[in-house]
This record gives sequence, structure tokens and C-alpha cells, in this order.
Amino acid sequence: MSYRIARLRRRCRPLLDQLVLPRPFSLEPLCAQLSARRGRPLHLHPLPIQAAAAGTCGLWLATDTDDHIFYEQRTARPHQEHIVLHEIGHMLFDHHTVDAGPAGLPGRLFGDLSPRLVRRVLGRTDYSTRQEQEAEMLATLIRTGDTAHGRCLPPDPYGKLHEALGMAGDHDL
Repeated sequence: MSYRIARLRRRCRPLLDQLVLPRPFSLEPLCAQLSARRGRPLHLHPLPIQAAAAGTCGLWLATDTDDHIFYEQRTARPHQEHIVLHEIGHMLFDHHTVDAGPAGLPGRLFGDLSPRLVRRVLGRTDYSTRQEQEAEMLATLIRTGDTAHGRCLPPDPYGKLHEALGMAGDHDL
């Protein structure tokens, strides 16, 4: 592993250590956990067509009271989940970027949203900045289950079979 990637993983470690990932992995319980931890609702939305047309595939928008994550809807479900995890990475790192003033991104993309309500907007378009690299690495590590609480192991295939047959918990065939 290169020194640069190792440093990036070390920057992610303190945030990963705070997470308890659902097993098997599922985005919904993770979002509920983060919402409770942050003390504010976390909403997931399909990305507006204008944003996707501009080359954005994900966006985190924070108001005074809520977090909103927007994801590209015209892609596969695993890619949508990775986009959401990337934006969660921005939230967990508390990254700052785009100016949310009246002429800023929210007004252009979300015409009915008052720019005064928006505290922070982060749109994902490339990975050339430190913030983007951190969010991408954190998303990847979350998805692979690389936390201090243990990796999310692949589900037991026999457990899934037993569950499907209504024999959950009975593994002595």
C-alpha cells in the first residue's frame, strides 16, 4: 500500500472507529444511526436532473435543522449507495466547500429552497481534492466493513438458506 493511501486511511480511522455497521450491511440503519448521533434528520433524495446534467452525481446539503443527501438516480443501486456513503463521508469529516450565497448552487439547483436556510453544500464531481479523497476512502471503508468493531463479514450462505426456509437459527442440519 502506498504511503499516500496509508495516510488517507489513518485520517479515516477515528471516524470509522465511531461507527457500528449493520450486519449485513444496509444503508438505511446506518443513516438512522447517523441521524440519531447528529441529533438531526437525514433525508435521502434523488438528485435533481439539473445537477446530474451539470456532472454532479452526489450532493450533501445541510440546513440549520436537517441533512439532505442527493444521489444520482440513473445508476445501479450499489453505485447509488456508494454515492450516499461518499456524502456521509463529507458529513463525518465535517467538510466545507461551496458558498451557499444567493447566487450559489442551491438557488440554481433547488429553486424553491431559500439560500438563507442552507448552511453547507458539497457536490461530488471529481476526486482531485483532499476532501474528495477523504470522503471516497471513508465511503469505501464503510462499504467494506473496515471498522474497529470488526469487519462486516459476508453473510453465512447457510444462514440465508435457513432463513428463506423459515428455519432461522436452526443450523444443525
